[in-house]
Amino acid sequence: MASEEKAMNVYTTDSIRNVVLLGHGGSGKTSLVEAMAYVSGLTGRLGKVTDGTTISDYDKEEIKRKFSINTSVVPIIWQNTKINILDTPGYFDFVGEVEEAVAAADAAIIVVSGKAGVEVGTEKAWELCEKYKLPRMFFVSEMDVDHASFRAVVEKLTELYGKKIAPFYQPIRENEKFVGYVNVMKMAGRRFTGIGKREDCEIPDYCRPNLDIYREAMLDAVAETSEEFMERYFAGDEFSVGEIRAAMKTNVDDGTIIPVSMGSSVELRNIHNLMNDIVELFPSPDKVACAGINMKTNEIFQADYNFAKAKSAYVFKTIADPFIGKYSLIKVCSGVVKSDDTLYNASSETEEKLSKLYVMRGNKLEEVSELHAGDIGAIGKAGCKTGDTLSTKATPVMYGKTDISKPYTYMAYKAKNKGDEDKISQALSKIMDEDLTVKTVNDSENRQSLLYGMGDQHLSVIVSTLAEKYKVDVELVKPKVAFRETIRKKADVEYKYKKQSGGHGQYGHVKMTFEPSGDLESSYVFDQIVVGGAVPKNYFPAVEKGVQESVQKGPLAGYPVVGVKAVLYDGSYHPVDSSEMAFKTAAIQAFKKGFMEASPILLEPIESLTVLVPDKYTGDVMGDLNKRRGRVLGMNPAGAGKTEIVADVPMMELFGYTTDLRSMTGGSGIYSYEFARYEQTPSDVQEKEVASRAAEV
Repeated sequence: MASEEKAMNVYTTDSIRNVVLLGHGGSGKTSLVEAMAYVSGLTGRLGKVTDGTTISDYDKEEIKRKFSINTSVVPIIWQNTKINILDTPGYFDFVGEVEEAVAAADAAIIVVSGKAGVEVGTEKAWELCEKYKLPRMFFVSEMDVDHASFRAVVEKLTELYGKKIAPFYQPIRENEKFVGYVNVMKMAGRRFTGIGKREDCEIPDYCRPNLDIYREAMLDAVAETSEEFMERYFAGDEFSVGEIRAAMKTNVDDGTIIPVSMGSSVELRNIHNLMNDIVELFPSPDKVACAGINMKTNEIFQADYNFAKAKSAYVFKTIADPFIGKYSLIKVCSGVVKSDDTLYNASSETEEKLSKLYVMRGNKLEEVSELHAGDIGAIGKAGCKTGDTLSTKATPVMYGKTDISKPYTYMAYKAKNKGDEDKISQALSKIMDEDLTVKTVNDSENRQSLLYGMGDQHLSVIVSTLAEKYKVDVELVKPKVAFRETIRKKADVEYKYKKQSGGHGQYGHVKMTFEPSGDLESSYVFDQIVVGGAVPKNYFPAVEKGVQESVQKGPLAGYPVVGVKAVLYDGSYHPVDSSEMAFKTAAIQAFKKGFMEASPILLEPIESLTVLVPDKYTGDVMGDLNKRRGRVLGMNPAGAGKTEIVADVPMMELFGYTTDLRSMTGGSGIYSYEFARYEQTPSDVQEKEVASRAAEV
């Protein structure tokens, strides 16, 4: 294999393009990378996702599941330009990988299946490009497939994003076969004659109606870019190919023109044009702004991918693989990073001695001597984390960390084999180094460990990774909810603890009241109003200790107690048999009795939930929230045809919400929540919970 691959040289900033591939799961991103690698001569064999032989899906899990889970970098050389392709997963559970890749890219290709058309993942990709102001183009894949429709995709994109959409090519199909294309800019037909080869041909008559529409759309987009062009356009002037091309370059850069390309990855058709367009239309990093903070002077450091400035690099991703080791993927923001450099990490205030510098190609590493500003590479065995900045000690720089989505889907997990707990926590910490959308929480109150991720599929991949890579087995179980117990009334109780056993006995006698304290933040308030020494002072702490122990596991269902005021007002003692132990025991028993007489209730955690959905789904989402005992507090228009719904929902009702919201909204809804307060649990829910806890004991 290696002999078929080209070695990687050093590329200067102006000869680099960093392009992220985005799009819905299954739209054909990984197959497109494969086709580009083959057409450019990087590989001598065309890998397939279905066979598990692609460059970018190399992980066992990816091969098994036949979709991308991790972002991988594949540098492709075309026209003496190094195109760093960042291939991202399309499934929403792996959005963290996408966010890291977008932060390292300077432009994006949104891949749309010609067969499936524009999907939710297409729109999400667009929103990400908007957020990061990335120049972008669309690539309509699968043009070799029956029923693929370039026209339908262009119509939908124009409906969504307006006059910016400029189709560059029109497919020519004969007998259901994809045989050539029309270049809309040049108004010239081309027929495929081999890989990356084509010859001139006549434009077929049946292409004319659609071609006129595409030509119009392209000229519209060009006319929109300046007043002069607009006037000429209305006057009926023709734009030259050179003028159109120049307008394209400027305006793709600032996002006012969005080209639409198309092709077939399987048949390797029109891939060469896509790579030409990347080189020609997308910006090199030195055309892109990039700024951090100089930690010494506290001033802004304008890096702007300038190779002449002090060297700095941003760690945008970590790979922690038990087989190949730990690697930090970096994007050089300024200067030239060399393999023997010592770099300073301002976040941890440590120095990193680079022994080697690599370029990654999927999971293959290739040593390079240096990386220029704007390039993407990797360093091994470094102590840095995702989000860190490496720079020089003389000019210590820090860049803003990438915005990564927070995980809200969780399950409890436990080791299948006793004694694996340490191994599991080590493995999970490596997974969390790699994937910032994974987190673990130790819920000591309910004696459970929680694993958070972006969705059920994400959690299933983590469990599989633990088994495959780290050789430990965990089981996921439904998590327990952190209920609380409290009382609503006042109870007056007495308890006498008396034990006579040969010689020394035990005696403690307390009279106590228990009532609501009104403060649900703290577990209990203790007071004493004993008169006349009925209970000596030195036993008060023992009584309080009894209350303190009692509130940890309430008498109702064994949950922590909150909001109880306990008052010791009377009792008696024995000069010989009384002890701290006896009074503590008496207080514990009094607490149990008093609590159960004071109208005990369960409190449940209420979350403040925010859901962002397209307007057409608001009714469905609201109906569903009502079913979950939710109270809708407000609806706010969020622009771009979306509504934000704010509601209070009991924590226990949010279990499985990720999956339900996705299926309700076709994957377009997103949500977040945070703890709001505790509220009384409805009696039917309480009964169920108390009964299930009793069964556990």
